[in-house]
Amino acid sequence: MMGDWRQHWYKLTAPIHPLALRLEQDPTYRLRSHQEVQLAAELGFHLDVNQAGVDDWLRLPGISIRQAQVINHLRQTGVQFYSLEDLAAALGVPPSYFHPLARVLRFCYYDGESLSHPARVSLNQATASQLGQLPGVTLGQAQVIVWERQQRGVFRDLADFQRRLQVPPEVLETLLHYLQIN
Repeated sequence: MMGDWRQHWYKLTAPIHPLALRLEQDPTYRLRSHQEVQLAAELGFHLDVNQAGVDDWLRLPGISIRQAQVINHLRQTGVQFYSLEDLAAALGVPPSYFHPLARVLRFCYYDGESLSHPARVSLNQATASQLGQLPGVTLGQAQVIVWERQQRGVFRDLADFQRRLQVPPEVLETLLHYLQIN
């Protein structure tokens, strides 16, 4: 019994690996090698393929900014990846390209209809009909959004959208989960 307690205590008081600290403290830290990827996986680092953004992808060795942008764009348009083969096909590379990264990649499924992960609409590209389907937005309000965008240019961010159209905070709080700027 005493041995079990000592093992548990050691786990609680063991020094944290320097790589684990780097990954936790620096969200821009880029893993430098496939060996470091394997160590990161052992330390609990994972990348959710269907939630990762460009910066997340750039943390992995061998992933270029262009590849990260392509994956991110496809993901934002509703494409979900289910395997290494899906990622490889999206980038036009052989599946073996992703094998060294496999231990940190997680392929989680998200239902587009789910309340916890609602489908997002591009504020700067959506039609009035698409915007009118969002909660709290009437077809008339959607037409005003499109008109404003056409007359004064695209919205720089959600704060610009709120300022230009005087969107009440409670409405914007709801729309935060349904709008994206791109």
